[in-house]
Amino acid sequence: MEPIILNGKSLSKKITDNLKVEIESATEKFGRPPCLATILVGEDPASKIYVNMKNKTCERIGISTLKKNFSSDIAIEDLFLEISNLNNDSKIDGILVQMPLPNQLRKYESKIMALISPEKDVDGLHPNSVGLNTLGDETFGSNTPKGMIRLLEEFNINIEGEEVVIVNRTPVIGKPLSMMFIKRNATVTICHTHTRDLDFHLKRADIIAVGVGRINFITPERIKNGVVILDAGINYNQEGKLVGDVDFEAVKQKVKAITPVPGGIGPMTIAMLMENTYFAYINQINN
Repeated sequence: MEPIILNGKSLSKKITDNLKVEIESATEKFGRPPCLATILVGEDPASKIYVNMKNKTCERIGISTLKKNFSSDIAIEDLFLEISNLNNDSKIDGILVQMPLPNQLRKYESKIMALISPEKDVDGLHPNSVGLNTLGDETFGSNTPKGMIRLLEEFNINIEGEEVVIVNRTPVIGKPLSMMFIKRNATVTICHTHTRDLDFHLKRADIIAVGVGRINFITPERIKNGVVILDAGINYNQEGKLVGDVDFEAVKQKVKAITPVPGGIGPMTIAMLMENTYFAYINQINN
């Protein structure tokens, strides 16, 4: 039986098209559009691409943008000041600092996330947002996990009672995603580099979410028949083609449903960022 392809590209367009209509109405009503400030530090090519994709989606649906680009040698105090100024600017609804930062600034990433105003934390990484997500409030949940859950729900993939294995323990994906699955009554196992017998956990999973940055990490012999796979991996093969962590062609006849790469989780992450920015805008207008 052919698997269900969890097409994030089409769902993302559906979500952003609906947001565009709401934003047009809100802009006319409140006299200004939502505004997302993006901060890019350094010259990382992938980060530049991601920020441009986000800004293009903003432009398409009527969210204005303020782009702040800094060289990699910016003093951390100056970066903190820039974020504080954005926090205090009432015309800015959302603030996004593109990660990862240059190597010499990475030790400050947690502090930077905590410095962003919780009301403008459209990435869902402020301690306040993380805590609310743990309590079941996903309003400003992390974008990639939100996109994963939305995909499953859109395609009527059952979550309740399922064995979920997440191969990622980062605060961006694995940790918030585990809370979202628990909220929906799944049984969750998080695996990582120190997990003993990873294959044991993968073999019993009904749903696998993976994001480790390794080509062909998930192969047919590691999974059971009928599993659902969410692939958040970002890799480039020898031909320079974007691929995920899953050997897509090899596993697709064994799975119930699977996200493609590209066109799966990536577009959903951007759609959730747009949604979070709109929510932040409405909250700021109302307050």
